[in-house]
Amino acid sequence: MILNTELEYKGNLFPSKIINYEKNINVLSFTADNGVVLQITVRRDSILRFRYTTTGIFENDFSYAITKYASRGYNHLEVEEETDVYVITTSKLICKVSKADMRISLYDALDNTLICEDELGFHWEESYQFGGNVVKMSKTAQPGESYYGLGDKPVDNNLKGKRFENWVTDSYAYGRDTDPIYKAIPFYTALHNKKSYGIFFDNSFRSYFDFCHERRNITSFWAHGGEMNYYFIYGPQMSEVVANYTDLTGKPHEMPALWALGYHQCKWSYYPESKVKEITSKFRELKIPCDAIYLDIDYMEGFRCFTWSKEYFPDPKRMVKELADDGFKTIVIIDPGIKIDMDYSVFKEGLDNDYFCKRADGPYMKGKVWPGECYFPDFTNPEVREWWSNLFQELIEDIGVKGVWNDMNEPAVMDVPGKSFPDDVRHDYDGNRCSHRKAHNIYGMQMARATYQGLKKFSYPKRPFVITRAAYSGTQRYTSSWTGDNIATWDHLNIANLQAQRMAMSGFSFVGSDIGGFAEQPNGELYARWIQLGIFHPFCRTHSSGDHGDQEPWAFDDTITNVVRKFIELRYQLLPYLYTAFWRNVSDGIPILKSLVLHDQEDTQTHYRNDEFVFGEKILVCPVNGPNQKGRRMYFPFGRWYNLWTDEIVTGGQEMWVDADLDSMPIFVSEGAIIPKYPIQQYVGEKTIEELTLEVYYKLGKETSQVYEDAGDGYDYIKGRYSLRDFKLTGKEDELIIQQFKTGKYITTYKTFKLNLHGLPFKIKKIEVDNVLIPIENLISSSNALVIDKEFTELHIMA
Repeated sequence: MILNTELEYKGNLFPSKIINYEKNINVLSFTADNGVVLQITVRRDSILRFRYTTTGIFENDFSYAITKYASRGYNHLEVEEETDVYVITTSKLICKVSKADMRISLYDALDNTLICEDELGFHWEESYQFGGNVVKMSKTAQPGESYYGLGDKPVDNNLKGKRFENWVTDSYAYGRDTDPIYKAIPFYTALHNKKSYGIFFDNSFRSYFDFCHERRNITSFWAHGGEMNYYFIYGPQMSEVVANYTDLTGKPHEMPALWALGYHQCKWSYYPESKVKEITSKFRELKIPCDAIYLDIDYMEGFRCFTWSKEYFPDPKRMVKELADDGFKTIVIIDPGIKIDMDYSVFKEGLDNDYFCKRADGPYMKGKVWPGECYFPDFTNPEVREWWSNLFQELIEDIGVKGVWNDMNEPAVMDVPGKSFPDDVRHDYDGNRCSHRKAHNIYGMQMARATYQGLKKFSYPKRPFVITRAAYSGTQRYTSSWTGDNIATWDHLNIANLQAQRMAMSGFSFVGSDIGGFAEQPNGELYARWIQLGIFHPFCRTHSSGDHGDQEPWAFDDTITNVVRKFIELRYQLLPYLYTAFWRNVSDGIPILKSLVLHDQEDTQTHYRNDEFVFGEKILVCPVNGPNQKGRRMYFPFGRWYNLWTDEIVTGGQEMWVDADLDSMPIFVSEGAIIPKYPIQQYVGEKTIEELTLEVYYKLGKETSQVYEDAGDGYDYIKGRYSLRDFKLTGKEDELIIQQFKTGKYITTYKTFKLNLHGLPFKIKKIEVDNVLIPIENLISSSNALVIDKEFTELHIMA
């Protein structure tokens, strides 16, 4: 045996002193005398990118996460050399780089307070097993600092004291603290001294985050390969951090179709056709609104993607049309595994064109999934994505399917350790060839991207609808998502609430859970309580594995069915409110759900709250999350809140008991809000909207609200055919004034508003619209409701 005693384990290595500095417009390069180079790019006044190499050479700068549409530009940039540090100043940030060891400290440019500082800073360890480095970063935790985000981790909102791994994993029946699970979103937001910043570690290798777990006052992140490449995003408002991260990694490419925000029903599996029709007919018979029905893997011929079972679905085109005539959009599942079968055209095409993933030594990557032995397309190859997108033509354009659901795209492989591809599988990575170690976390994202491109092409002029299980940062550009294979337990109801809040805080709002739980069977009470939570999630779908029992809204008893109907109807009434929240998300990256800390970071009581959240801008929700409960204690953020059911007003800044029997849940509306509502429909588009209801909640003072509408599908809104109404409410002791400012060319179908007035402290004696007195008879006095023309600009309601 030959031994080389010189080749010893080196442990952590560090940059040495800086010997050279160069500036190229907004890119600043610092070189250490041991060859380490730090490149700082000023992307915006509040966003700095830090990139390190230990070899003096940077790899090709490529990322699936960063969108080409991200905002760039800054108002001020100044670099000064001092005795011990280089000082980089923008209008928002001061960044100091230590000459001795490249350690970074960041300050608020306005008041010079410390925001974030390196502890050991950048360091690395040579990886003799794989080549390259394990790249590391450690930072000093500031006093009282809290941490949030990181995607779908099934833990409490505040991550302090915990450690996590990012490796997209098929985690059937995961539990609280199971880690990792289905998504890798290496972005967190930190908060201390009422100031917030975010760090996005854009490295797709297996990565880890430690929030003061191993060492009490140190937070760190590292990856088993790739570059130390992270973006520092400063607020100081947490909402600005999340919006700027979303801008960087991409806002959804278009508004969702309005029907996609309705209620969806799914099961593994509804088949044959007669069973599908039985389910959809029952929804209409019981008058429970529903917009979409899902077909799981059993609709295919032997689980072969892009095929239909001749036995179960002999004429899919006819069936899909009949379902559409009844208001149901058909959504089908498509997995990445392509069955090895020379008589199967999709397999043959992929094989002939060399589109499947290969092992390092040449053979195709073979894995067992639902169809049996499969090969897997390399979705990191643009040519393969184009091929995949074209495979949807028959499903979408000919048969009329309205949406596609990508599952098993972690990628999941059965009966192997690690449940996925081996590390040595090779990928194109858009011309940056690499192993599966680098491509694993983005595989599902690139499958969803290819699916999205196909649906966008063949659904046109309608909008595409895609849902994915696996995701990396930036996947929100293409698709919605759900939280994977959960369980029918009360704890999972809690976890679903946490995951949806955390995903919204991680730039990915269009998310929901399998309502009622995928594995095992809920009782009626759990199902009803889960529906109550689910109608406030941007994606709202019941799904179950089906082998434990039925999980439709009528599967329990009449009491439960009535509760479920009541809340699904509330979802449909609130569609214009939810659609407006989606418009804010698509336009400005504003999360649709806001954890209390995101709603009000200055109130330290919010920093550890988990259950309560704000839906949109104005509605406070708190699910009942345990059995046999007639209510619960909940925390109210500062402000005044109207009980949705009783109009009783609660003053915020305190925790209180709220009654909520099974047919109710704690829902509160912020004072001064104007909430738009549609009439109850069995599906989107069933009714022409003849009148828009506005629920107006009195406030002594001023408040603004918005209502965004367009055709609900198609792309005319991009050409200005939308309607945006800005309402400004001013409440006085003896008068309520509402002003309306409208932009956009879209003309709504309704001509009038019905205003329901809540909490007026005076009896109405006089009403004036655009300086014209209108008869008091227009007021329905029993309910304090008023019908007026939708084009009004100023309304005065006087005592």
